[in-house]
Amino acid sequence: MTANAEYLFDRELQVAERAAKDAGSIIMSFFKGRFEVREKSKNNPVTTADLEANRTIRELIQGAFPNDGWLSEEDKDSDHRLGVRRAWVVDPIDGTKEFIEGVPQFAISIGLVVDGQPRIAVVYNPAEKQLFKAASGQGAYLNEQQIHVTGRDEVDGALLLVSRSEPQRKFQIFTDQCKIQPVGSIAFRLAKIAGGDGDGTLTFRSIHDWDICGGVLMVTEAGGEVVDGRGSPFVFNRQDTKHQGVIAGNTILTRRLQHLWEKAMSQKQ
Repeated sequence: MTANAEYLFDRELQVAERAAKDAGSIIMSFFKGRFEVREKSKNNPVTTADLEANRTIRELIQGAFPNDGWLSEEDKDSDHRLGVRRAWVVDPIDGTKEFIEGVPQFAISIGLVVDGQPRIAVVYNPAEKQLFKAASGQGAYLNEQQIHVTGRDEVDGALLLVSRSEPQRKFQIFTDQCKIQPVGSIAFRLAKIAGGDGDGTLTFRSIHDWDICGGVLMVTEAGGEVVDGRGSPFVFNRQDTKHQGVIAGNTILTRRLQHLWEKAMSQKQ
């Protein structure tokens, strides 16, 4: 890595970190307190905390980088992001259901995508005071300490972090071989995998850019790999923001889990 590359996204990471911390303070002012909840769609709630955190993040980032594109779960999408190289991808609270239930397994996810690939990321769980951050080519960090994925490459006995709300019957093929631990937010799960707090994570669900953009960079900068259900790497800031399936871990384990993911899906047909 050259000296110039080391500071390529320094300002962007500083702004993202500040935005995450400010949003975290807002979220914690509502956590386990009073706030409004409404359903955007079936099983897709949004709260006062989501909207206030989103507003703070948007104001800070767009104030600092007004020409960049913007994609957030809580804002109406715009084609502007498709015509620029750089776009910010944000979920002000990934794990809103956990937030509503008072379960501290939610996270703020902020990523900067350049030409389809995440280049900086912050995933912040304010309830657990865990701030994960990464920049392309610079590694991943938890509370300023560098982190790495685990070295376990065998599926047997691997600790997998899975959704709290995804039907557990889907994971039977994994339950037979692995230890399964439910954790709320997928952004938080990916960050935990980057930090070695679990060997892998996966989901069978359709996932949006904002759910995983930050976490994907976190895992890759921690020495791991993240692929979709077909085994393909992710490309972000496209017209269609959905992806089918996510599998993450170290490079060898990810590939082995992905083969099982495909087997599980074929059995459901």
